[in-house]
Amino acid sequence: MLVKLLKVLRWLRLLKTDFVVVEQEVFPDEGSVSRGDLVVVRSGEVSKWACMRCPGGCGKQISLSLNPARRPRWGVSIDYWLRPTLAPSIHQKNECGCHFLLQNGKVRWCKDGRPKGQANSPAKTGARQRT
Repeated sequence: MLVKLLKVLRWLRLLKTDFVVVEQEVFPDEGSVSRGDLVVVRSGEVSKWACMRCPGGCGKQISLSLNPARRPRWGVSIDYWLRPTLAPSIHQKNECGCHFLLQNGKVRWCKDGRPKGQANSPAKTGARQRT
């Protein structure tokens, strides 16, 4: 219910965020994650994966391990409005080449981390370049 409310607030531009958290128990199929969702896969209280679509425009699903015993691994924190913060940064090694941080639900581009062809233009997500 809260996720639907947040999506409406985002659509009305009352909540400015690029991503909100959606929790589920099953790993999402390739291509099933909606743009703007960070799917956190949990088993009970244990967070296992964070999955999202690349904000750079290629649309590929990015799956990040949250398991502290695996390398590489990421940590996720979630605020009251379900806005995620991921650490460390995400660096796509495919043709897209994106390198970004996700902080309080907003995409923050790393230096020279914008997708190819968007070096001097705003991101499709509407995030501003980090200064």
